[in-house]
Amino acid sequence: MKNEIDSKTLLLVYEHIQLHGELVDEGKMLNGVTAFSDFDGYTVYLKTNGAQLRFGFHNTYHLDYEKEDQKLVFMDAIHRIKDLALNEQSQT
Repeated sequence: MKNEIDSKTLLLVYEHIQLHGELVDEGKMLNGVTAFSDFDGYTVYLKTNGAQLRFGFHNTYHLDYEKEDQKLVFMDAIHRIKDLALNEQSQT
């Protein structure tokens, strides 16, 4: 899993969800991905149904999931939101 997603992508996706997501109990949600941070903002989380990514100090992350298909759904959702964010940036 290490280095499958670069830190720039994770931060881009997190920020896009924070700007465009719907407010939910845990944070903001967009296209099935919930984004939230810990109380001090040093660790951010991206979560889908069945998978959760924790991104923190030194640009390290850990992705928790039980089944491979949960990981694939998570990765697909992250890449779709990344594409949305990049498309929006190119239009400005």
